[in-house]
Amino acid sequence: MRGVFLDTLTMKLEELDTSALDQTLAHWDFYDTTTPEQTAARIADADVVITNKVVLDRALIESAPKLKLICVCATGTNNIDLDAAAAKNIPVKNVAGYTGMSLAQHTIALLLALATHWNRYAEDVKQGRWSQSPVFCRLDYPVMELDGKTLGIIGYGDLGQKVAHLAEAFGMRVLVAESFSGAHKAGRTPLSQLLAQADVISLHCPLTEETDKLVDGAFLTAMQPGALLINTARGGLVDEAALASALKSGDIAGAALDVLSVEPPPADHPLLATDIPNLIITPHNAWISRESRQRLLDGVVKNIRDWRASL
Repeated sequence: MRGVFLDTLTMKLEELDTSALDQTLAHWDFYDTTTPEQTAARIADADVVITNKVVLDRALIESAPKLKLICVCATGTNNIDLDAAAAKNIPVKNVAGYTGMSLAQHTIALLLALATHWNRYAEDVKQGRWSQSPVFCRLDYPVMELDGKTLGIIGYGDLGQKVAHLAEAFGMRVLVAESFSGAHKAGRTPLSQLLAQADVISLHCPLTEETDKLVDGAFLTAMQPGALLINTARGGLVDEAALASALKSGDIAGAALDVLSVEPPPADHPLLATDIPNLIITPHNAWISRESRQRLLDGVVKNIRDWRASL
């Protein structure tokens, strides 16, 4: 059997142990990146295709006569035409729960940056402002203690729970929003109440029809004026133009995002403007610890092994 990995650059495989993957099939082809124009030719002779973000639509799936298994090297499968795969009896396997503490610690790192402005103070030191200070310290940016503050978590799966655990270690009170599924769960807080009480809101829910642009103008207006927003989930959860406006007007105190609706973003993306105060953006790297990437690769290997064992 032959396999092809279409976008290995998303994994930086040279840092990982790939020996188990190498042994799953007789032959593998690895490509750093694959453009839409290159995809059909690269999957034409493949029994197994691994993709992270490369799209496999109906036309591509139907054009690959040998294709027997699609492995998504990620949790989301929105880049695969699942109906087309099902019509050809091609299983589509993803990997869930691999990010572990990597995403949780990045979320807290973003929170600490917003709360303490350490990144801005560090930059001031590099720019010589501390050396020019008339006193021993700098007090240019406000610092907020997390102890006693309220964290509102929207999306309370494994990642939301890990973030809650870390936040509690800082002395934060944690509120968990009611589920969008409609199922009543004890201890959950209605979203309207959570927005009114939370000093920090952290998003950890999936992007669905119910959560698309969840954070819109009304959502931001309902937040406390001094509140902070963190998104390490999906860019589409946030109405980005509305967030830019809320930050410029001071409706909320700050935001930190690891995800945007388009990645990589165009240069004219509304949140890349230089006049937006107290906004931190990192390039979708909350998940990229070596340990996290190894777990993801190991999950792909398991999916291939389980599929072969079922034949």
